[in-house]
Amino acid sequence: MARQLAQLAGIKPTELKGISDDKASSLEEQFEIRSVLDLLTHYPRRWIDRTHQAHIRDLQVGEQAMVLGEVKRVDSRRTRGRPPKIMVTADVTDGTGGLRITFFNQGWRAKQLSAGTEAIFFGKVDTYQGKKQMTNPVVDLVGNRTGRIVPVYAQSDKARIYTWDLARWIEEALVRAGDFVDPVPDWVLDRFDMIDRTAAFHGIHAPASIQEKDEARRRLVLDELLRVQLALVERKRHLERTTPGIAHAAPGELVAQFWERLPFERTPDQVAAVDEIAADLSKPFPMHRLLQGDVGSGKTIVGVAALLVAVEGGHQGAFMAPTEVLAEQHAAGIRALSTAWRWATRAPPCSAPGRCGWSCSPTGWPRPTVAASSPTWPPGRSTSSSAPMP
Repeated sequence: MARQLAQLAGIKPTELKGISDDKASSLEEQFEIRSVLDLLTHYPRRWIDRTHQAHIRDLQVGEQAMVLGEVKRVDSRRTRGRPPKIMVTADVTDGTGGLRITFFNQGWRAKQLSAGTEAIFFGKVDTYQGKKQMTNPVVDLVGNRTGRIVPVYAQSDKARIYTWDLARWIEEALVRAGDFVDPVPDWVLDRFDMIDRTAAFHGIHAPASIQEKDEARRRLVLDELLRVQLALVERKRHLERTTPGIAHAAPGELVAQFWERLPFERTPDQVAAVDEIAADLSKPFPMHRLLQGDVGSGKTIVGVAALLVAVEGGHQGAFMAPTEVLAEQHAAGIRALSTAWRWATRAPPCSAPGRCGWSCSPTGWPRPTVAASSPTWPPGRSTSSSAPMP
């Protein structure tokens, strides 16, 4: 029977072989791993492709390189000078050549890199006394694992939890978990050429090739984005059920005049965006919508049209911008578009004539005054924040 990920969230890591209570505490403290699900979502930070790894004999001085090699000899001593420093040197080979690894003030490396240890070294290649060397490189211990693709996990020397420990525990968790329930329908997977969730977890932790790892990562990224999107949709639905708003009337003559006087034809996407926004504004709860488009795609006129829907219904609206410069640009542009507007409808009487930022009279507004700064909202007048940020 396929297993839900939520079930794994309720299983403690101590259910796996080799994880004692002390190890479980270290996993939580060092990696925030509190369950088997956390362990499975502790993804490798890199993968070593042994079929394409760099060989020591091919390293060039001055380049950043990553090599997999075996420690043949390690030595630790104090340098002269004040204060003295601890210098650890290790001779590493991969069968094609030798490389000296040098660490300063990292005395614990002598114990970590004992003779026979296999590790990955990443750093800048230089020379000393005619020999290639790396100074203070990044080190990942890989143990005696074999295979074409070796996953490398974040590890902790302090807690004595290494990448091969994590790989062993994750491998056991995957075997015992079996298949996973996949929330993504088969037809969606086929359409976007994606693998299922079970294959994705196996492919990210134990890939047979770099291509399999890439396919697994692509699918797991979809899962993360899907969870975020579902949470946002749930929040939106909750707000719609619990937050009252203003049900605006459908676009009327003022919006129609605005479209007629545009010096260019609207694009189908602009028409569709305005129609969807108008439909949202007609509902009795606040609109939550993001208008997205490239530079010059017409976001501003879509925002102005939404603003006019609120204004035509007798409400105030604010067209806001994040900077003063952009606010002035929008003010100039909207003022140019509004010069030919003609108000055939009348708004309710203004409660604060002359102080609200509009050219109003006690009986109504002939047309709006476009200002680059936000006016003080008059008391007694309802406001609308439905217009999207352009």
